Amino acid sequence: MANEEKKDFNAMLHKENGMPKIQTVTDPATIRKYGGEKMFFAPPLAYDALMRRVPWGRLTTVGCMREYLARQNHADFTDPITAGIFMSIAAWASFQREGDETPYWRTLKANGELNPKYPGGVQAQKARLEAEGHTILQKGRTNIRYYVKDYEQKLFPLDGTV
Repeated sequence: MANEEKKDFNAMLHKENGMPKIQTVTDPATIRKYGGEKMFFAPPLAYDALMRRVPWGRLTTVGCMREYLARQNHADFTDPITAGIFMSIAAWASFQREGDETPYWRTLKANGELNPKYPGGVQAQKARLEAEGHTILQKGRTNIRYYVKDYEQKLFPLDGTV
């Protein structure tokens, strides 16, 4: 991600690009895969705002955020591609700012996996999560991945329920 530091992620974070919006999909395979035809597109700031809500020692996942945004906007699902891109933009924008940090490291991929696309890669995310009391597990022999042990027990309810 050497080129990432040359981009202005804070400018990207504030681009709405016609979002939020709901798009109707007609592809039967997509409808089967995601359970409906109403696909929600949230702007990058929506993901940043959700990341900011996750307190110290707690976690969320990309999937939890996508499900929350779909529910809140009366859609069947959110677009997975833009969700991943926009969460990465939020992370890099935070990394580039002086202060006003977004705790992006608390947002995990599926199954509690650390995100190698965040600033500093998995090692930086691992260090921040361990500093908050989480145990990180390494899995694999050649394709090594890192996961938060028992991450489900630390998930923060984005809808405010406990």
